[in-house]
Amino acid sequence: MNRLDGKIAIITGSGTGIGKSAAQQFAAEGASVVLVGRRREPLEETAAEIEKAGGTAMVHPADLEDGDAAAGVVDATISRFGRVDILVNNAGHSSRVRSIKYVGAEEWESVFKVNVEGVYRITQAAVKDMIKRKEGTVITVSSMAALTPGLLGGAPYSAAKAAALNLMRGMNSELREEGIRACAIMPAEVDTPILANRPLPPDAEARSTMMGAEDVAAAVLFCATTPQRTLVSEIVLMPTQPRDTSADMKAAREIKSPDQQF
Repeated sequence: MNRLDGKIAIITGSGTGIGKSAAQQFAAEGASVVLVGRRREPLEETAAEIEKAGGTAMVHPADLEDGDAAAGVVDATISRFGRVDILVNNAGHSSRVRSIKYVGAEEWESVFKVNVEGVYRITQAAVKDMIKRKEGTVITVSSMAALTPGLLGGAPYSAAKAAALNLMRGMNSELREEGIRACAIMPAEVDTPILANRPLPPDAEARSTMMGAEDVAAAVLFCATTPQRTLVSEIVLMPTQPRDTSADMKAAREIKSPDQQF
């Protein structure tokens, strides 16, 4: 018997990176997974791989910067499967401009829409369904930037991920007696496609020391498969081997939005 047999799990950002690996690991443990992301093609590729391995996957493209679309993911899941047992808030992006001096309003708002607004809307919708059964797990992939903010993650991303972390903490304070578990995972550098948006994208040598997407996905799975009586509230993950990020910090300090002057 697999650990997630019969469970229904929504996983956002599941076309690539951590979300894709988490979806594969959840499906291998017996969960039916709802794959969510902006682009249909990578979601369908993930679904095909899961189904080839004998799992069950539903593809639901949605732009999570749109709050109504985020909440609609839950409606579609309940329409297909009848309920939501696990929600993994993994989708997110950072700003290219990192400095609070130079980041533009549009880029700032975009980061907050997906990392905070989208998380709030889909989580609220899922929790309403979970409370009916007095059981459910919400796992949010935050970031080390929430704990150690700075130029490496950038001002918008650091602030947004801190908000997501505090949302999970607040949920545990409010909803544990309702049987709801909220888990936050704070990874440091992970070799995923989001790195391409950095002012100085890491090269192959830099990426070789980072964690793999599957490493963080394993932590997500751990939160979901721990017995209901146990809450894994927070996990911090980081590469064993630290690297010199001085060049990254220099690039992040200097890049500006076109409409910003200082």
